[in-house]
Amino acid sequence: MIKKNPIYWQFSQIPNIEESNFNKVLERFYDMKVTGLVRENIQNSLDGKLKNFDGPVIVKIETGEIETRHIPGVKELIDRIYALEGRNTYTKETIKHMLNKVSQESVSYISFEDQNTKGLTGARYGQTNSKDHTWGIYAYNKGVHFEESDTAIETARGGSHGVGKIASNAASDIHVMFFANCDENGEQHLGGTTQLIEHSYNNRYYRASGYFAKLQNNEYSSKFMPFENEFHKVFSKSTRGLKIVIPYLRKGYAETHDIVTSVCDSFFISILEGKLEVEVNGVKINPDTIHDIVTHSAYYVQKIEDIKKNFTPLYVNTYLEKAPQKIIVSDGHNDYKFRLYFTYDERIVKGRVAIVRTVGMKIEDFKVKGNVNKPFNAVLIGGPEEDSYLKSLENESHTQLSSDHIKDPVLQKQAKRFINNLTREISRIIEDAIKDNNPVDGVMDTKNIIYLVESQFKQDLMSSMGTVLINNKPIIKSKTTVKKKEKRDKQGISNKPTIQESKRNRQPLKLRKSTEGKYDSEDPIKKYSANPEMVERIIVQDREYLNFDFSKSMDSILDYPCSISLVVIDGMGIEHANEFELKDNYLSVRNPITSQNYKIENNSIKDVEIIDGKAQLEFELSSNYNRSLKFVYYVEVPNDL
Repeated sequence: MIKKNPIYWQFSQIPNIEESNFNKVLERFYDMKVTGLVRENIQNSLDGKLKNFDGPVIVKIETGEIETRHIPGVKELIDRIYALEGRNTYTKETIKHMLNKVSQESVSYISFEDQNTKGLTGARYGQTNSKDHTWGIYAYNKGVHFEESDTAIETARGGSHGVGKIASNAASDIHVMFFANCDENGEQHLGGTTQLIEHSYNNRYYRASGYFAKLQNNEYSSKFMPFENEFHKVFSKSTRGLKIVIPYLRKGYAETHDIVTSVCDSFFISILEGKLEVEVNGVKINPDTIHDIVTHSAYYVQKIEDIKKNFTPLYVNTYLEKAPQKIIVSDGHNDYKFRLYFTYDERIVKGRVAIVRTVGMKIEDFKVKGNVNKPFNAVLIGGPEEDSYLKSLENESHTQLSSDHIKDPVLQKQAKRFINNLTREISRIIEDAIKDNNPVDGVMDTKNIIYLVESQFKQDLMSSMGTVLINNKPIIKSKTTVKKKEKRDKQGISNKPTIQESKRNRQPLKLRKSTEGKYDSEDPIKKYSANPEMVERIIVQDREYLNFDFSKSMDSILDYPCSISLVVIDGMGIEHANEFELKDNYLSVRNPITSQNYKIENNSIKDVEIIDGKAQLEFELSSNYNRSLKFVYYVEVPNDL
């Protein structure tokens, strides 16, 4: 009897192909490169820490080469890749890239192996719907985040969206990853996933996602089951915990230097607090070594004046050397209390705030609006309640606080208010630090200055006027200009326009030209500055209303949607183009008549309706909005109007 070769990769059948694109999350993690890969896998290890263990989670990261024949099920997977058909430029290029890699006899790999963690539970049961079986959730579900029954533990965990595991697929040239698990009973299993596109294989259609698993059929249904781990030593995991293995590692992901800095950048607080220890190809990162690493020129820029992109050395020094101060940030419903470690140093050229979850993972280098070039550095950490709220504000890749992904309008409004209030509170601390470090030296005597200015003014006034002597006394006479004779036509009628005609002919919209004083007719957009006479503005409580009257310029813009931008103007009439961010100052923009909401993109209000030559806007003001600002308004329309 001929023994059949085992089937290693399972793809669910579908009646026909409907989706011809690769998973969009892959592209997001491409852009994050090794930093995103390190963040997601170490975060998962921290989330899986043993509940009653007081020591650190240990993660061992290794890179190396493996012969392709040792990769489980690789031939079967390559056959699937050859069956893929691209239906647009992006998928065709991606498939071509995959096919260029599959003929290699050996490939690079990276592995993440953790210790002092629980590992995945319930592997022996395979694909189940039980919340107690984390193997089934991790191995066979996309976009699902396992939730701890213990609320306090769940709050502290880093994951929340259930898409981070795709970071490992994105790091592979053929979108494949494996995970080896050893549970509390010492049982060892191997699973894996691949992210392709929907495809035809052996005259049948299949979904995009494939699972390294056995298919177990029974009378009524079927389910995926894991393989017992009897594969190559690169995939082995003999101690409790999880090991991620990514073969066909993309170029640029295997550099020890980049992996070490990625670990320090995202988890410096976890490491300093003794919650995490990482070893990267023999380089140990722990509380005793991290300071030496971040102060070593081989890893980071050391001269403070030159630190403009990576602020980890500043964060570490700030956290270790400064006592925290308490700040309270409200979302309009709840008050959240944080510890802020703050440094003011004139040598710092880019001011940033590291926002850190209690698990010890940095979310982002927060830019405080209006203070990005101020000489400060800070680290912000909250407690369990604050951690829970920050978790709700994180984007899918845990790299930014945002309100965009929140669907509930009330919660989204609160999130916007929180982020604005956070900016306001930290701005206040920055301004106080600047004042404390730049005191005024005494009181200035201005009598002489006033005298000099007054004398100079008199001299300038005298030099601009003629002098007439009456009874030998000088009399100042202002100069006047002689009126030119009006031009008249042959009938003797004056061609000079009346005052009313002058007002009527004054254009409310003035075409904005380039710095050379010319207008580029090939530019797809015409940009006009609006005459103040055509704009009515009023502020009522937390609302601002603008009315534009374009009726005298209908030959320029017609009744087509336009884009409107605002530029701050000071008392001298000077414009400050990049000083006002619409999204930071307005929570929403809409048409008060139709209630249509307008999008803000590139600091401009898009697709504003013009009806009978008029446009109306209603703004919802943020809490930090400066009501005393004056603006110049610009209107953009397509050039072909």
